[in-house]
Amino acid sequence: MKLFWIIVAAIMAMLAVALLVKQDYDKAFISAALGAVAWFLSYRAQLRASVKASDEEEESEDYFEADEDEST
Repeated sequence: MKLFWIIVAAIMAMLAVALLVKQDYDKAFISAALGAVAWFLSYRAQLRASVKASDEEEESEDYFEADEDEST
C-alpha cells in the first residue's frame, strides 16, 4: 500500500508542475495538496507496518519469557 501512495504522490507532483507551467494555479494547488495527502498516507502505511512488526516482536518475547518462568 505504501508503494501505491508514493506513486500517486509522484504523479500528483508532476501534474502540479505541468499545471504551474501552464499557469493554471488553482488546479496546480489542488493537485499539489492531493499529492501531499498521498505522501502522508504512504508515511502512515509505513508507520503502521513498523508498529505491527514491533507488536509481533514484543508478543514473541513475552511468550519466551513465560516459557522460561514455567520451566523453573
